[in-house]
Amino acid sequence: MEKHVVLIYPHPDDEAFGASGTIAKFRNEGVPVTYLCGTLGEMGRNMGNPTFANRETLPEIRKKELIDACNVLDVDLHMLGYRDKTLEFESRQEIAEHLKGILEEIKPSLVITHHPEQAVHPDHNALGAAAVEAVRLIDESERPKLWVQAISQNHVEVLGDPDIVLDITPFFKTKMDTILAHRSQAQGVLGSMDKEKVDMEEIAKHRLGTERFYTWNF
Repeated sequence: MEKHVVLIYPHPDDEAFGASGTIAKFRNEGVPVTYLCGTLGEMGRNMGNPTFANRETLPEIRKKELIDACNVLDVDLHMLGYRDKTLEFESRQEIAEHLKGILEEIKPSLVITHHPEQAVHPDHNALGAAAVEAVRLIDESERPKLWVQAISQNHVEVLGDPDIVLDITPFFKTKMDTILAHRSQAQGVLGSMDKEKVDMEEIAKHRLGTERFYTWNF
């Protein structure tokens, strides 16, 4: 059993779509989980339909959604304070040192992040690369395990099949509640859950019922 799990993703809702079932599984086992969220996703384009946000109001909306989602998951939230869509331009070494300091305080047994080259969005790749470097910098005797998540369309061709495939359907309600806590984003991805709710949940379960990771070997 894990001692403590740390999740490192750049945007509010990355945890919901990517690993909330896995997090719910760990929390069900009594494992503490901490989420290090890189940005507030303030440059996101999804303002709702009908529109309910603008560039000025979106950061606070997404911050509240993030807090709500972490309350659903029962995890500790640490907002890193970086700016959305700029992580690729930040010093990877400085971010890695920042993350390393936090990880050395928490002393997790497992860190989960994005694959540094197979995660589509530049922020995903950049923070994933910094997280990998942060774990690498930790003394080998103290270094946690590292799982990386690849979401590019051709990642299986490039990397092979993931070695960690988790059936999270027992925790699917928690996953859906976490996704829906990110109201501004869930609407665009899943469509309205008010229409044909059961059918939408079945579709979502088919698409999101497993979570896959690669073990990173240094």
